[in-house]
Amino acid sequence: MNILVLGGGGREHALAWAIKQNPKCDRLIVAPGNAGIAAIAECAAINPEDAAQVVPFCEENAIDFVVIGPEAPLAAGVADALRTAGILCFGPSAAAARLESSKAFTKQICDAAGAPTAGWARFADVEAAKAHVRTHGAPIVVKADGLAAGKGVIVAMTLDEALAGLDEIFGGAFGTAGAEVVIEEFMQGEEASFFVLVDGETVLPIGTAQDHKRVGEGDTGPNTGGMGAYSPAPVLTDAIARQALDEIVRPTMAEMARRGTPYQGVLYAGLMIENGRARLVEYNVRFGDPECQVLMMRLGAQALDLLLACAEGRLAEARVNWADDHAMTVVMAANGYPGAYQKGSEIRGLDSLPENSASMVFHAGTRADAGRILANGGRVLNVTARGETLAQAHQRAYAMVDGIDWPGGFCRRDIGWRAL
Repeated sequence: MNILVLGGGGREHALAWAIKQNPKCDRLIVAPGNAGIAAIAECAAINPEDAAQVVPFCEENAIDFVVIGPEAPLAAGVADALRTAGILCFGPSAAAARLESSKAFTKQICDAAGAPTAGWARFADVEAAKAHVRTHGAPIVVKADGLAAGKGVIVAMTLDEALAGLDEIFGGAFGTAGAEVVIEEFMQGEEASFFVLVDGETVLPIGTAQDHKRVGEGDTGPNTGGMGAYSPAPVLTDAIARQALDEIVRPTMAEMARRGTPYQGVLYAGLMIENGRARLVEYNVRFGDPECQVLMMRLGAQALDLLLACAEGRLAEARVNWADDHAMTVVMAANGYPGAYQKGSEIRGLDSLPENSASMVFHAGTRADAGRILANGGRVLNVTARGETLAQAHQRAYAMVDGIDWPGGFCRRDIGWRAL
């Protein structure tokens, strides 16, 4: 098969790495890719969010299957355009992708489906939103309604933080994503990520993970796109997974189908778990980043078979074969992230690190320049390892981190601390 992966981050490097291992994959292209992806696949300089570029490229290159990595192309309707052109595609329609592109839409779906989630209200006016916050007090959660690239969520522990967050969002910090806000009750508990594949009818769980959103050790400081992750997440027990499927995921999928917008792709349910029960924090309509890296490390070549079964409507016959193992990824970010950071610093030592089924450095924000690897983003590398225990995966991942010579970057040293 000729396969195209859309995207250029650590998630897409991990997807490409797993797909490449499957003998069904003959030619692998990633658009736009990055310096790490270029070592295992062809990279194509097309805009993954522009269907007018993607569809002709697929036709010219006889692409058999397209895997859409990030949320922006899904929200832009690239999956719809590919299906209209008769090209097999993994990822939901733009209408179904509203589960991520509008937080208010997700809340309405949850209300209709009876899925347990936080109490909420939506506002398009900053003064009305502030009045609501003053009435309800803190802690409280303030979210930009639209896509904000993993940001745009303020977990405000004080009233002043919540009011400042509203000024930030309505002031344009997240562009059009912040034209409206959703304000939610603060949920106590421990957060975990639950991943399922959906082919419009069948729901197939494919793994759990826990990521670390805050920039500082001990989960302190501002929220980021994710500073590391591990899989499986012990807090998401089999019993809680069943409850989440029965009360949250399946009712949501049934409501989407009832509305004429059946869901096809991976659904990432962010769950808050307290006293043995889960409530929905949010849905994402693509693999998490960096959770995808630990899932792909554990799934390996079978990932492609699962994605194909999902896209072809054959999930009812698919099976996930999990090894009894653990994986961890540590994000190395540019100094200053998630605030202002500089691009262009050189990263050394990568070529001396192992690259195998138990150890990989997935590139997120890198570019190649005259044989050198340069930082080209906020989150730059995903140092990923697996082991028989989480402690072994932790030891391997940080041994690799210590082999990287990059004064321009930093990482958290406590990924996995809750489980360890």
